[in-house]
Amino acid sequence: MDDSPAAGRSAQRWLGIVLPKRHARRAVTRSLLKRQIRQALVAREARLPGGLWVVRLRAPFDRERFPSAASQALREHAGAELARLLDGAEHAGP
Repeated sequence: MDDSPAAGRSAQRWLGIVLPKRHARRAVTRSLLKRQIRQALVAREARLPGGLWVVRLRAPFDRERFPSAASQALREHAGAELARLLDGAEHAGP
């Protein structure tokens, strides 16, 4: 039996989400994006390796293109980007 700290942790996943205010000014936008990120990871949970997963918004959303935080266009755009990133992570392996 292995009592090391790493034993049994391979299936555990931790999630960190970084959504800076300078990229998503409104709190409602950040909240909706966080919810979408969590849902995307849960949907792929069985296929992703265990470990620490950090999702960071690296660029601002265009407020003219996505005027509403709850817009279907923003939801689809963010969902497609998350799917692309997570699908790549699935195939990359540990």
